[in-house]
Amino acid sequence: MHVKIPRVPLVATLAAVVAAAALLAAPAPVRRPASAGIVRIAAGGRAPQTSPAPQPTATDPTAPQPTTTDPTTPAATVPGATPVGIRPPVVDHGPRTGNKVALTFDADMTDAMRYQLRSGAVRSYANLKIIDLLERERVPATFFLTGKWVEQYPDVTRRLAANPRFELANHTYGHLAFTPDCYGLPRIAEREMTADVARTFDVVAAYGGRQTRYFRFPGLCHDRKALAALAPLGVTVVDGDVVSGDPFAKSWRPVVRASLDGVRPGSVIVLHVTEANAPMTDEALPHILAGLAERGLEPAPLSEVLGVD
Repeated sequence: MHVKIPRVPLVATLAAVVAAAALLAAPAPVRRPASAGIVRIAAGGRAPQTSPAPQPTATDPTAPQPTTTDPTTPAATVPGATPVGIRPPVVDHGPRTGNKVALTFDADMTDAMRYQLRSGAVRSYANLKIIDLLERERVPATFFLTGKWVEQYPDVTRRLAANPRFELANHTYGHLAFTPDCYGLPRIAEREMTADVARTFDVVAAYGGRQTRYFRFPGLCHDRKALAALAPLGVTVVDGDVVSGDPFAKSWRPVVRASLDGVRPGSVIVLHVTEANAPMTDEALPHILAGLAERGLEPAPLSEVLGVD
């Protein structure tokens, strides 16, 4: 039996509800979820109190998708859009059918990382070797972008948006924690959470391309309060069932093992495109792609992996 992610029913108008957020600083963490009190559903499950209309299945992963320019009024056709006003669904993976998996790349950026760039301590937080390989091999991928990363690398963001195989998603504005005790990340104030995420949708939307309403928390850390803060934005929260462990890895081999050992049809693999704090990812990626092929698995856009008909 095939299942679907809920989509937003068509409506005439949705009101904008949030303002721009304040800038705060945060270091980059190693990832694993700390998700107490969440509502977690597999792809195709239903968020509470909704009766979404069926949506068409994406059949061409290279076809450009519609974009949204208002971060508080997601269009029904934008992948990941959910009804505004309810707590968003949390997704780890898609249906365990077929042979599709999603490669997702987080683009972290904090004020501390910006300082390292300005001081010359770090050369780059944009791993162009990863993008080169994906483009050369025509591999679909989804990029979870922080607003500050987009502002730091506008040309790279334009490059991502111009590729019809790449989807763009939201990873907060400045990579602050939305829960206590999230890998030492400074915490964003609860009253600022909604505006922070809305601001990032606005920043990313300006670049066009394959926009989505997918959102990933820093460190994959979220609780009921964090999810409630996203209710006005009509998003789907995406964690992942395969965490590569690539931040600060000293060798590419453990990254490959972590990415392939538990991978299955419908898997969402969490990787990073931030070169200086994930320096082995570009070396690991060719081996990950080869391992997926050996297992009969094929990378696809996140919207296709989660929205299989």
